[in-house]
Amino acid sequence: MLQFAIALLLLACVPLPALGWGCEAHATIAYLAEKRLTANARKMVHELLEASTVDPRTPRSCHPTTPTILTEASTWADDVRRDNRSPFRRTGPWHYIDIPRGVSSGDPRRFCPARTGCVLTAIDEQIAVLRTGRNARRRAEALRFVIHLVGDLHQPLHTSTNNDRGGNCVPVAYFRTEPRLSPNHTQDDAYRPNLHAIWDSDIIRRNLRRRDPVWFAQVIERRFQSQMAEWQRQPIDLNHWAWETHRVAEETVYGLLPTPIPVEPPGRETPCVRMSERMLALNQRITKRYQKAAVAVVEEQLAKAAIRLAMVLNWLWP
Repeated sequence: MLQFAIALLLLACVPLPALGWGCEAHATIAYLAEKRLTANARKMVHELLEASTVDPRTPRSCHPTTPTILTEASTWADDVRRDNRSPFRRTGPWHYIDIPRGVSSGDPRRFCPARTGCVLTAIDEQIAVLRTGRNARRRAEALRFVIHLVGDLHQPLHTSTNNDRGGNCVPVAYFRTEPRLSPNHTQDDAYRPNLHAIWDSDIIRRNLRRRDPVWFAQVIERRFQSQMAEWQRQPIDLNHWAWETHRVAEETVYGLLPTPIPVEPPGRETPCVRMSERMLALNQRITKRYQKAAVAVVEEQLAKAAIRLAMVLNWLWP
């Protein structure tokens, strides 16, 4: 346990771009999910991942050696999409689905582009590879994607957009850190901090302070013990999970901002820097009140992601 805590603490210190849940969140999800695997699921997960290890040339954003095989696998999907040598370098759209604000029902997959796919179709496709694929390396890659993408499906700003690239184009002052734009910015640049980035990592890291993700996982486990049992009895339903997470974005991520942001007409996305300049004028300042509400939501989303990841893997290998 001490080694696990030290390794994840080191992992927590690595800065990440705003791509999805950060190192700490994915490690927490994987750690909690692994504890809930059936004996057969655990055996299959270990056999697949140990037989086809990660290419050592792949740049790793999080700490390259983690204490469990699931936590090590949990951030690989972000690494390969940034690696120009990887066949998965164009898989960024697999990590999210842009459901517009103001929409609350229907088939969420209508917002999934046929050309690029989205997190829902990507999970389906990778599960299909795990069920019917014959190539061991490809099945291991599919497993790493499932571990990661089920987590990303529970990040509220990966299921919602307001023509702002999931909040990436919404500058915020996060406590004493004012939003800044790089002097060499392009039309696609965003200010930092921004709404997406703080939900990826900053909210969690501020809550952790000098404590490690093992502590965080244990807090979550104690806090949601009864709910976890209830969630496990529910069906596996990716569409339902997407709508549920989308509602969290509407009610908490956007809904509790100090200055309300109007719902944008869908489909009018402009270069991020242009939207950012407009949002900058709102002078959004994240306060202790917002942080406290956000931490409670993040904890519940990570707990749900862990339970549901375990459900998917246990369904694959009962």
